[in-house]
Amino acid sequence: MRNRRKHVLILLLFVLFIVEGTVVPWLIPGAWQTRIVPHLSYIAILFITVYDNRHSGLVLGLLFGLLQDVVYYGSIIGAYSFAMGLSSYLLGLVFRSPRAPLPLMMIVVIIGSLLLDSILFGTYSLFELTHQPYTWALMNHIIPNVFVHFVFALAIYVPLRRQLELITKHRSSQSQA
Repeated sequence: MRNRRKHVLILLLFVLFIVEGTVVPWLIPGAWQTRIVPHLSYIAILFITVYDNRHSGLVLGLLFGLLQDVVYYGSIIGAYSFAMGLSSYLLGLVFRSPRAPLPLMMIVVIIGSLLLDSILFGTYSLFELTHQPYTWALMNHIIPNVFVHFVFALAIYVPLRRQLELITKHRSSQSQA
């Protein structure tokens, strides 16, 4: 049962990955197309990191970050993989809670979104792919992304939390048996 639920979660991550590149651009106004880059699968990975464990978040962050690198952003292979894996793992270290309430999860989403985009900005600056100052990136890209991620996290909080609680409850009952 637990493995089946985990497979459903991974399938959900793939669906979110596809939706963020196909459906979401139609929902974003034309003037904001270059400013907002939603990472819906990353938000779901943050939920998995907090409710399940940081190692799952690290592996899923690395895998889906690599998918982001290969499919969408080919400037540097590994930038998204590194940023998603590292930020998921760090947030899993700080915020591990099998029953995290809504305010805590929204704080995780905000910090995670800021951390992901900041790591990406730092990586692109290091390799001189961007020449803009951090304040410009913060105002034009990072804060709009945080807003979109926050709204999406509010929308998926209840159903995703229920699924993850069932997985952790099933795991704890197996370990006690």
